[in-house]
Amino acid sequence: MKIRSTYRMVAIGLLLAATSIAFAQETPDKAIFAATNAARVQHGMQPLTWDNTLAIAAQAHAEIMALQPQLSHQYPGEDALDLRAAQAGAHFQAIAENIALGPDVNTLQREWMNSTPHRTNILDPNLTAMGVAVIKNHGELYAVVDFSRSVAAMTREQVEQQVAMLLTQRGITVSGPKQDARQTCEMEHGGAGASQPLFRMRWQSSDLSRLPDAIDTELKTGRYHSAAVGACSSTTGEGAFTTFRVAVLLY
Repeated sequence: MKIRSTYRMVAIGLLLAATSIAFAQETPDKAIFAATNAARVQHGMQPLTWDNTLAIAAQAHAEIMALQPQLSHQYPGEDALDLRAAQAGAHFQAIAENIALGPDVNTLQREWMNSTPHRTNILDPNLTAMGVAVIKNHGELYAVVDFSRSVAAMTREQVEQQVAMLLTQRGITVSGPKQDARQTCEMEHGGAGASQPLFRMRWQSSDLSRLPDAIDTELKTGRYHSAAVGACSSTTGEGAFTTFRVAVLLY
């Protein structure tokens, strides 16, 4: 029994040593990714997926941060986090960021977990993705972690189909002039085309699981029987949660 126990302890030691070597061989960004997900799993949460677009946004900020005397989430002349992420190609409903400066990954992770705002981001159950960038400068690691609740990238047709389905579920036939709706979507005011809708509305959102309250209120009046739906490119930078831009014309 004593010999077996010794063999078992040796085997465990070799396994831990192999794990430590593997961790040491990871790049700092992937080490932070692994440490973050380990913390989430430890607290009974789902791990985050790696998002290259968030990593690109994080890299751009880390390059600026490494040249500055102080840490900041936004420097003079730099775009805000939501716009940086959108410009990098991220699609999201929510976004957050952790930044830190330290000698190694373990120190960075310990600082984040001991800071309530940073720990909240790491353990936020509503977030689903992350991207990390780390730059070494003068022996220190400048780390940026961008988190998001990601949404799938959708084509214009897919957006229109999703909104049309919501209208159909409310008894509205989506048979109106799509081109009028698309052109109206591109406009800031008024409407396009020769059709005469009784109600028109355009909005931006990353959540296409429900219609805006204003449309729901109109539909409850029973005045409308058909609709036209048009989608267009969203105007990035109008808010952290703007991804899709849609127009609905009710007849």
